[in-house]
Amino acid sequence: MENEKTIDEFDMGLISEYFSKLNRQGPGSPEMSIKALTFVDNLTQKSKIADIGCGTGGQTMVLAQNTLGIITGIDLFPDFIYILNQNAEKLNINNRVNGIVGSMDNLPFQKEEFDLIWSEGAIYNIGFEKGLTEWRKYLKNNGFIAVTEASWYTEKRPSEIDTYWMHHYPGITTISNNVIAMQKSGYVPISIFALPENCWIDNYFAPQVTLYDEFLEKYNGNKNVEEFIEGNRKEEKMYHKYKDYYGYVFYIGKKFE
Repeated sequence: MENEKTIDEFDMGLISEYFSKLNRQGPGSPEMSIKALTFVDNLTQKSKIADIGCGTGGQTMVLAQNTLGIITGIDLFPDFIYILNQNAEKLNINNRVNGIVGSMDNLPFQKEEFDLIWSEGAIYNIGFEKGLTEWRKYLKNNGFIAVTEASWYTEKRPSEIDTYWMHHYPGITTISNNVIAMQKSGYVPISIFALPENCWIDNYFAPQVTLYDEFLEKYNGNKNVEEFIEGNRKEEKMYHKYKDYYGYVFYIGKKFE
C-alpha cells in the first residue's frame, strides 16, 4: 500500500487526457443533480451560479437545463474547460454558461457574488470543511451551497477499505461529521442524501472500461499509465466489495449570518 500512488501523484497531462474523455469525472447522475436542485429556492434569470471543479461540465449542462441563471464553471484543467464551452455552444446556452480556467483555492470571484455554489466530486481537492469555509464569502446571504463528498456510511468498517481510503483521501469522514462541519462553516444543512450505486457503476466505472484498453495500447510499456489504469481498476473493485460502507453524499446547505 505504501508504494501505491494516489491520483495526485500521476502526471497532470495524463489525468487531463484520461478524464477529458468522460462525461463525468466522478460518480453522479443528472437525476441526482436535479434532485439536489429541488432543495434550492428562489433561483431566477438574474441568479448567478458557480460550478467549482466543474470538469468537462456534465453536471454544469444539467444545471443550465434546469435553471435560468448565469453559470460560471471553473476548473484547473484547460482541456476540461474547452470541452465544457464547446458543449455549451452545441446546446445553444453559451450566452449564460461559461467555463474558465482557475484554482478552487484561489477563486477569481467577488464577495457575495453568487446565489448558488455547486461542486460535484471535487471539494476533496481542497478539503470539505476548508472548501465550505473559504467559498462561503462568495455566496450572498441566504445563498445555497451544494456539494458531493465521499463519506463513510458507518462508524466502523473492515480494515482493508479503511486503509485504502486513508491512503487515497485521509480527509474522508462520516456523514454526521460532515454535517457538523457544514454547521461550523456557517450553513444550515438543508438536505443530505447518498448517491445510489448506479452513479458509480453505470455512470463512472462502466464508461472507463474501454478507456483502460485504449490507454494501455496507446502508451504501451509506459509504467505510469499501467499504474494509473491499475489504480482505477482497483477503485472499482474496492467499491463493489465495500459499497455498503461508503459512497458519495450530496450536502446542500444555506448560508446564514
